[in-house]
Amino acid sequence: MNKTELIDAVSDRTGLSKKDVGETIDAMFNEISNVVAKGGEKVTIPGMVSFEQVARGPRKGFNPQTKQPIQIPASNAVKITAGANLKAYAKGTKTPPS
Repeated sequence: MNKTELIDAVSDRTGLSKKDVGETIDAMFNEISNVVAKGGEKVTIPGMVSFEQVARGPRKGFNPQTKQPIQIPASNAVKITAGANLKAYAKGTKTPPS
């Protein structure tokens, strides 16, 4: 499912206009992006998913072309964790709401 299909499905389910649903989804992801970019906070949708910034330390790696060792600098990354309900839906042990 792509973003357009998601907007269509939510619009059909809620009766809201596609424009309003699209703006809401965009605003939600903008807010999640802002929190993750700042760091220090975690966005959690209970039972479904959480987003947070994590720090990666420096590490050794290898250039795949030359096989020479290289130092990979420290960096920040995003960690996305599936919640218990989402995991259960994926496993098939729980039926998602219809």
